[in-house]
Amino acid sequence: MEQYTVTGMSCAACTARVEKAVSGVKGVTSCSVSLLTNSMGVEGTADAGEIIAAVRNAGYDAAIKKRNTERNTGSSSDTDALKDRETPVLKKRLIASLGFLMVLMYVSMGHMMWGWPLPAFFNNNHVAMGLLQLLLTVVIMVINQKFFISGFKSLWHRAPNMDALVALGATAAFGYSTFALFAMTDAQVKGNADAVMSYMHEFYFESAAMILALITLGKMLEARSKGKTTDALKGLMKLAPKTATLDRDGTEITVPIEQVAKGDVFVVRPGENIPVDGTVLEGNSAVDESTLTGESIPVDKTIGSTVSAGTLNRSGFIRCEATRVGEDTTLSQIIQMVSDAAATKAPIAKVADKVSGVFVPTVIAIAVITVIAWLIAGQTVGFALARGISVLVISCPCALGLATPVAIMVGNGMGAKNGILFKTAVSLEKTGKTQIVALDKTGTITQGEPRVTDMIPTSGRSEKELLSIAYALEKKSEHPLARAITQRAEQEGLAAGEVEQFKALPGNGLTAFLDGAVLLGGSYKFISEQIPVPDEIKGKSERLSEEGKTPLFFTCDGELCGIIAVADIIKEDSPQAIKEMQNMGIHVVMLTGDNERTAKAIGTKAGVDEVIAGVLPDGKESVIRELKKQGNVIMVGDGVNDAPALTSADIGIAIGAGADVAIDAADVVLMKSRLSDVPAAIRLSRATLRNIHENLFWAFIYNIIGIPLAAGVFISVLGWQLNPMFAAAAMSLSSFSVVTNALRLNFFKMHDSKRDHKIKNKLKTTTEKETKTMEKTLRIEGMMCGHCEMHVKKALEALDGVKKAEVSHKTSAAVVTLEKEISDDVLKKAVADQGYEVTDIQ
Repeated sequence: MEQYTVTGMSCAACTARVEKAVSGVKGVTSCSVSLLTNSMGVEGTADAGEIIAAVRNAGYDAAIKKRNTERNTGSSSDTDALKDRETPVLKKRLIASLGFLMVLMYVSMGHMMWGWPLPAFFNNNHVAMGLLQLLLTVVIMVINQKFFISGFKSLWHRAPNMDALVALGATAAFGYSTFALFAMTDAQVKGNADAVMSYMHEFYFESAAMILALITLGKMLEARSKGKTTDALKGLMKLAPKTATLDRDGTEITVPIEQVAKGDVFVVRPGENIPVDGTVLEGNSAVDESTLTGESIPVDKTIGSTVSAGTLNRSGFIRCEATRVGEDTTLSQIIQMVSDAAATKAPIAKVADKVSGVFVPTVIAIAVITVIAWLIAGQTVGFALARGISVLVISCPCALGLATPVAIMVGNGMGAKNGILFKTAVSLEKTGKTQIVALDKTGTITQGEPRVTDMIPTSGRSEKELLSIAYALEKKSEHPLARAITQRAEQEGLAAGEVEQFKALPGNGLTAFLDGAVLLGGSYKFISEQIPVPDEIKGKSERLSEEGKTPLFFTCDGELCGIIAVADIIKEDSPQAIKEMQNMGIHVVMLTGDNERTAKAIGTKAGVDEVIAGVLPDGKESVIRELKKQGNVIMVGDGVNDAPALTSADIGIAIGAGADVAIDAADVVLMKSRLSDVPAAIRLSRATLRNIHENLFWAFIYNIIGIPLAAGVFISVLGWQLNPMFAAAAMSLSSFSVVTNALRLNFFKMHDSKRDHKIKNKLKTTTEKETKTMEKTLRIEGMMCGHCEMHVKKALEALDGVKKAEVSHKTSAAVVTLEKEISDDVLKKAVADQGYEVTDIQ
């Protein structure tokens, strides 16, 4: 997406006009314009010059946003891009306008209505008083000339905007008052005192001036509030230091951040911010990463650890090598995501856009009809004109245009501060509408790394002795399960004995010699072939397998020492996060490549609604497609093999800032590895969507009630009559109210589940929807690895009537789901043809 800065826009009608103009350029596939940030995002192959020309032809101006890959996103140029330049200018205009307006109001209303004193020159000199009011109004109109320039320019381009309504209203009031002044002058020359007094009451100079002053006040309040909506983004931009301390040949030099290159060595002292992403070469420290992840507890960093730009070094001196600089840093990517999201448009904004496109011409037509209708009804020109002016100035397309983008910007900023990054406005809106959440098991529900869960020594041995034997044997193994045992032993401070003649044997076994004693380790199948295993120990092993754990047996000199169970354990916050999603009316599904028994054990512990087991990496996408038939689906994953499923889902969430491919494919990125951020993201999306609905309701209802009131529809029924000055005041407050309401999102507690809507889940699980099926469990001898599993699985699933087969070499079993009756002999033959033996079928 190429981003542009657009100038000259004042309301939603302007954004609609720019979008229409740019969308008509050949090669443009999509265009979204944000009134909030005065930015435009364009996708396609169109030339930038043609796009800018289209914007200029529409009556506005545009320029490409600069993106220099050498710069750091924390530089002042980025912050300046979001600097609030509108408020100071509008404040000056307002102060000047109010100064002259107070004098005008004193003359026109103070003296006329309450008899406040004036210089003797004005006594009974109504023409002089009229001329003074005219001059004061002209000064205020000159101060606020931008309304007239922009308004009449938009009329010239046949794309009237909000400024056109203000300009027409003020011009009509001023023009009619000027006519009345000349008519009064003629009456005074002719000595017609009654006519003079009559025309004196036809002056609307103060209305024209008050309209301009009040609209300027509203614009200033709106600009100030709009500035606050980008506080989160500006805060992120200020995180990165402006300089870095490099270590060059043993000498420390301070250079601007733009001069840091990949491979440079930099040093960071306690209390300093880390300038770029890097890897620790020397030293250790605790780094506060709350600015990126929202996690308040500092993270320990040692040699080999990664550090990110914008984070704070709390303690310890560290030397690091720069690995990512400029726009490649994590901080820069976060800022880019938030910025890109602000340049996109949520689907809910389309309703407001359609209305905004025809709003101003419709209002002008209503104003003309109002004037004509009152004149036909027999009212004076002044009365009819006042009603028409009121219609023009009370109408507010700005509130419609701001209703969605301000809420999206604040919601996005809130997410970024808490480590939840929505890539687009669409993802922020759709996340809260989900009905199904599919969770990849490994790394999402579980830690993603095996851990020792149980140690069952045989009688006469202690857990420490069992772990020492296992540690000595497994230390030389590179298997992930071995890493779990060595990690546990190191945590307990055990020293590993030095083994000799270490070998990894076929059939999931290890052997070595320790001080002359033969050590063996491996699966039940491997150990049971070496020595007899008591039934009691075998039973405990089977229970561990049913719980989704992998039991490893260890022997010493032909004597069984015990079992150590290893499993990818569930994260502490996973069950609570799943429960919160279920309380929000969401159906939670777990996807895993494990066999049915292991998967169900983990699914039960986690508390998910449905388990889909035996899903191969390339099969996740097809599972997501099936789930989408039931409702809106969120897919949560962290690995490279999750990317297709993340893309296929309605919303893809990459958790823990996992693989780069997963991040690229995802719509939402969670900086932390906590599953609890998934319900938090859904909660924030729903709160933002609720805020948008409130804003749109206010914007629509304001105009639905305000325009008829200004036109005088209620005069005959209720006697309600709206002065143009009060109409201008109402218009000023409408946009301000919408922006202020959006700012309330800053106080939203996204991790608080107390206010979640407990909607009863109406989705049926897959098993409920399917016809009743049969299952058979085959005991198979000879399988030793994942390839064996794959051969057996393919052979069984190739049979007519077999829906799926879950095969595990660890349990030496295959669970076959049948759609129709198949004889045991057919199943045995299919397995035997692959070189394996079926010993039992249940």
